[in-house]
Amino acid sequence: MSKSFKPLPSSMSTLAIASLTAFTALGLTHPARAATTETCDPYEQYECLDSYLGTGFWERLANYYKLEMGKAVPPADPNAGPSRRDDFPPAAQTMPPMPFTEWPYGGTDPMGATLPNNVDSPLMAALDNTRLGKWMDENHMEVYGWFDIGANLSTSNVNGGNAPAAYDYQPNTLDLDQAVIYVDRFPDMVQKDHMDWGYRLSMIYGSDYRYTTSYGLLSQQLLKYNKTNGFDFPMLYAQWYFPQVAQGLLVRVGRYISLPDIEAQLAPNNYMYTHSMTYVYDNYTNTGIINSVALNRNWIIQGGLTVGTEATINHLTQTANNPFPNPWYPNSTFKLDPGSMPTVTACGRWNSDEGGDDVNFCANSINKGTYGYNNLQWYGVTYYHQFDDKWHMAAEIYNEHQNKVPNYNYSYTQGGVQYNYTDVIAAGGSPFGQKLMPYNAPSAAFCSNHDVLTCRSSSTGLTGYLNYSWDPLNNLSLRPELYLDLQGQRTGTPARYTNLALGWQHWFSPQIELRPEIAYYHASAPAFNGNSNLGISPDHKIQTVVSGDLIWHY
Repeated sequence: MSKSFKPLPSSMSTLAIASLTAFTALGLTHPARAATTETCDPYEQYECLDSYLGTGFWERLANYYKLEMGKAVPPADPNAGPSRRDDFPPAAQTMPPMPFTEWPYGGTDPMGATLPNNVDSPLMAALDNTRLGKWMDENHMEVYGWFDIGANLSTSNVNGGNAPAAYDYQPNTLDLDQAVIYVDRFPDMVQKDHMDWGYRLSMIYGSDYRYTTSYGLLSQQLLKYNKTNGFDFPMLYAQWYFPQVAQGLLVRVGRYISLPDIEAQLAPNNYMYTHSMTYVYDNYTNTGIINSVALNRNWIIQGGLTVGTEATINHLTQTANNPFPNPWYPNSTFKLDPGSMPTVTACGRWNSDEGGDDVNFCANSINKGTYGYNNLQWYGVTYYHQFDDKWHMAAEIYNEHQNKVPNYNYSYTQGGVQYNYTDVIAAGGSPFGQKLMPYNAPSAAFCSNHDVLTCRSSSTGLTGYLNYSWDPLNNLSLRPELYLDLQGQRTGTPARYTNLALGWQHWFSPQIELRPEIAYYHASAPAFNGNSNLGISPDHKIQTVVSGDLIWHY
């Protein structure tokens, strides 16, 4: 996943300013009234929050950031109803300093602990006294997001040479990782008497788009043009909540983040700035339907039907001409993405009565396993344990595989000329050949048997986080990892990888977070400081990266 680095266009900052200005214009404020920020403390007297913030959009926006500075939580409305069902386990953590309150599980909003209009957003606070803001509040709509800017210093120096480590794949740069906007409506999943509904529309811009790209959805940015920064829409779904089914059923339809993992694509949902390799070469998004049922206070089961991983519905049947028939793809046409097919997911989550322990078993994106763009057959477990109010751990182990993966080591003779799979790619005789996918195509496998046409590629990841939080605004995370990619299909290099990273998360407020870290990587074969897109072979077995990012919510 190595890319060339280009300067960040100014369009995003211009777009952000224009968007906020548009909100100001649309949200005509009420008649002016004097702010009393000198004498009013909404943390002590919540009813004075509106007067503290003032009347103008920009005034309210600035005052909301000022209000929360140095605090770990927003001011609490004493008249608000319960934020979670009392027959469910208590919240596992607080955010900050953690990136979540519930032990993470995908495919659903937290069962029994989701309320409408519950996002702590400076933008929504700034809009709250306008006609637009009041209309959004009445209809349970929210718009919010963040900017995430990161930088790193690395012992690698080739363009894109930090890979296969990620997300800071580009060595020694300052980068816009994510500019994100969400438009949400959350169903009320605390009440138990009526059906409710919701949706999420999301957009991401920045270098991290390359990790969420779904083949067929704006994927030409990554696969045809190799853009440093790009757009993606990682979550586009509608959902319906039925409290009458068991202890609650949520049905989600659309594109959503895949269910497993202790890490997350979206920066605020992750412990550290970088990610384990276990996570980087994993399933990311699915498109289809997923059902989540709370059987009781401890058990949630999930099942769904999708079209694969990072796959779009049109790729179920779409084909392309084959200009170079060969042993791997012998026909005059081939399926554009052979890994796109009807796919099932089944997961189960157990949470202890006191909320301190959580286990999630998952079989994610299971089908025939045919080699495709990212058709990973994922089987794994995540586990969380809280030792006390300062220490907790999270651990994950999985195995993922694909079948019938072309063998880089196999050669054949055609017309008196000897070819291998690399030649087939160059001639366009593969769905992932250079004519259709000139950049960032999935790797084939270095099969141990040189005489087989294809083999199963398999990778195993084991990673964890040990976390220590000494106050509500600070946390330290230690991340050890072992990652086995012995056929090289995921990383491009057959190797055994180890990684040890240490990160500090410091929150200036619930809206502003700084995450410095240092990470050490070791591979059993040269895997770092290369770039397959540029034809540069890696030459480092060891890599050290000092990095960090700043997340600014709005």
